This record gives sequence, structure tokens and C-alpha cells, in this order.
Amino acid sequence: MSESSTQGIKTVLHPVSDLAAAKAVYTALLGAAPTADSEYYVGYDAEGQHIGLVPAGGPQKMTSPVAYWHVADIEAKLAEVTAAGAAVQDAPRDVGGGRLVATFTDPDGNVLGLIQDKG
Repeated sequence: MSESSTQGIKTVLHPVSDLAAAKAVYTALLGAAPTADSEYYVGYDAEGQHIGLVPAGGPQKMTSPVAYWHVADIEAKLAEVTAAGAAVQDAPRDVGGGRLVATFTDPDGNVLGLIQDKG
């Protein structure tokens, strides 16, 4: 059994090539205006989940959507998944407000994300 639990997938980021076009589609899909709206990120909060649009895949150069699992201890969870065979792609970094994010790949190369909010 895992030593550190996850709080589930609460955030999914989507790389987009045309932010304005994607914003129109996601606004229609979610039936709500974005809660974060800038030239480098558009985010929506819908039914307990956060959906983000990242132009050109952002600094992490995403090429496909990435699901982020929310965790209480990002370092402990990274240690667990790497011990089980995952490989760290991006080490934990603060993206503002004390929120830490990191990504890793599973044995098939799928990118998964972790988020730890300031506790």
C-alpha cells in the first residue's frame, strides 16, 4: 500500500496552438467563462476540476494533455513512483502561491503530473 495518498486528478492541462480558438471551444464545452485568462494560460474551474489551456505546450513543451494528481507531499509521491519504475521528467518547481508541480513518465512514456498546494 502507498505511504502517501493522492487526492485524485483535479487538474488537466491541454497544449493548444491557437489560444483564442481553443478558449472559444472550451468556454462552450464547459458553459462558463475562464477563471484565469492571460496570453500564456487560460484556466477553467468546473465541477471540482481545473482545466487549463497552455499555448504551444508552455515551457514544459507539452505535446498532449497531462493529468495532474493532487498530493499532500510531492517529494514523497515522486520517490514512490520512481521506486516503482517511473522516471522524473520535470522536478518539483513552484509555479506561484506556493503551488508545486512536477511531471514524470510511466514505463510506456506517458506523462503524468503531480501538484502539491501550499498546506
